[in-house]
Amino acid sequence: MIQIETVETSSLGDRSYLAYDGQVAVVIDPQRDIDRILAMAGRLGVRITYVAETHLHNDYVSGGLALAKVTGAAYLVAAADEVAFERVPVSDGDAIAVSPAMRLAVVAAPGHTFHHLSYVLDGPDGPVGVFTGGSLLFGTTGRTDLLGTQHAHTLAHAQHASVRRLADLLPDGAQVWPTHGFGSFCSATQSDAPASTIGREKSVNPALRLEADDFVTQTLAGLDAYPAYYAHMGARNTAGADLIDLTPARPADAAELRTRIEAGEWVVDLRSRKAFAHRHLTGTLSFGLDGPMATWLGWMAPWGAPITLLGESAEQVAAAQRELARIGIERPAAMATGTPESWDNGDDTRLGELATATFVELAAARDGRTPHGLPAPDVVLDVRMGNEWRAGHIDGAVHIPLPELPARLDEVPAGTVWVHCGSGYRAAAATSLLARAGRRMVHIDDAYAEAADAGLPIVTPEENHQ
Repeated sequence: MIQIETVETSSLGDRSYLAYDGQVAVVIDPQRDIDRILAMAGRLGVRITYVAETHLHNDYVSGGLALAKVTGAAYLVAAADEVAFERVPVSDGDAIAVSPAMRLAVVAAPGHTFHHLSYVLDGPDGPVGVFTGGSLLFGTTGRTDLLGTQHAHTLAHAQHASVRRLADLLPDGAQVWPTHGFGSFCSATQSDAPASTIGREKSVNPALRLEADDFVTQTLAGLDAYPAYYAHMGARNTAGADLIDLTPARPADAAELRTRIEAGEWVVDLRSRKAFAHRHLTGTLSFGLDGPMATWLGWMAPWGAPITLLGESAEQVAAAQRELARIGIERPAAMATGTPESWDNGDDTRLGELATATFVELAAARDGRTPHGLPAPDVVLDVRMGNEWRAGHIDGAVHIPLPELPARLDEVPAGTVWVHCGSGYRAAAATSLLARAGRRMVHIDDAYAEAADAGLPIVTPEENHQ
């Protein structure tokens, strides 16, 4: 009996898969930290004989080559992709006999990339499902602009055709197993379900409900910015990544932390944003490990810049180190654990706190009823992404998407700045950046959905076009 195990990397919005028949297994699109896959195979008592890539990934460093080397598995990569390592080149129409009971049929599925593949998993009774990578996702498809906006239109047309071909090849009951789409910026829009089948996708997926031109128009119109570190992933995966190094980073004492902060380096506090607001080491930046830390930090920090990690425990720092290594940030410059009081070298003047507020308190403050202890807002800064802003925003707010903020700090108007995002996580990062720059801040730690109910005037898309 064929079974599928899913390895989720929720912080990046991706899934890897291990399909097995009780003796041997094939792994699809493994993440960089292959110890998770090896441990799973060990628990199941199966031997990994094949590792398959649906495409050269843009959002993470693949662990495929390293996993194939460690296990002795055959490494399946699109024949049309030019890579710098040994692999088994596969193309549309190829069939891979993983075992007598399990077979992979290779299907060309261009769209997310030019040479993208999907793998249909066949069992003794026919197709079980399809590993779709960045092609057919749950209720959506992979974005088509990651290889350059000049290719986006052509690839969107190809994406439409690829999804339709998969739907024609497979029965309605076949499972769909995508790699992207669970918060990943590789997805054109966000997934709408935890699982799906070909039959369900026929009823909900725009690629299967819209004609090609309408699908292309809708897909391209919905695309927003994607993380800057994506620019480095394709080249890294083309070259082939070796084994990951997750040995502990070098500890830094309080004096070194001060030197790094004064040099303007990225010294990152991994604690929750509430803990950061209560007390933090001045000059540090809030990227809590309880949110998509790697995505936003990897997007905003200059590529190759030294990053120092501060956590409550060695385990917290190790978890962050693993997250960053998945996107090619190999080794932290240094690390420290404990509390802000243990990082200040006995100098309380190096400790700071951030005022926090809700949208109800912002509404009151804008009406001249500033809550006790909070400075009146001179500026409301919205750091959500462009599509979020266009869908609706607070009247009079200034918009600078979070990833652009480090280069646009001087564009934030003078005065006290109240910062918000969609839930509070990105606003915490923005607030810490502005505080490091010497600005007076209030962090709105609240869900944007509460803004209208708080009485704040919201500009809608219709009003944007008046």
